[in-house]
Amino acid sequence: MAFGLAVLLIVVWITSGPFFAFSDTWQLVINTTTTIVTFLMVFAIQNTQNRDAKAMQLKLNELINSSLSARTEFVDIEDLNDTELDLLQGQFKDIHEKIRDQSTNKKG
Repeated sequence: MAFGLAVLLIVVWITSGPFFAFSDTWQLVINTTTTIVTFLMVFAIQNTQNRDAKAMQLKLNELINSSLSARTEFVDIEDLNDTELDLLQGQFKDIHEKIRDQSTNKKG
């Protein structure tokens, strides 16, 4: 629906060009309109992404809480700073390499 509305706006703007002699004001109208819409859409998209990320974190927290073998310190991991996240990422890389090495040794 939003795409259709945008196309309709462009068609109306183009067809109104001859009535305004394709003036600078005519061009300024579409430029200003699209700038304002873009500015507002940034906030709408950011809000949607924030809600989606929060919902995803809550779902992951529920999965962590429901698993007996999961490390519960991963609940609210999004609150850690970059250094702490890098440390955890290094731990997971080490775990992955150990599993890969074990898998390679079993095949060989």
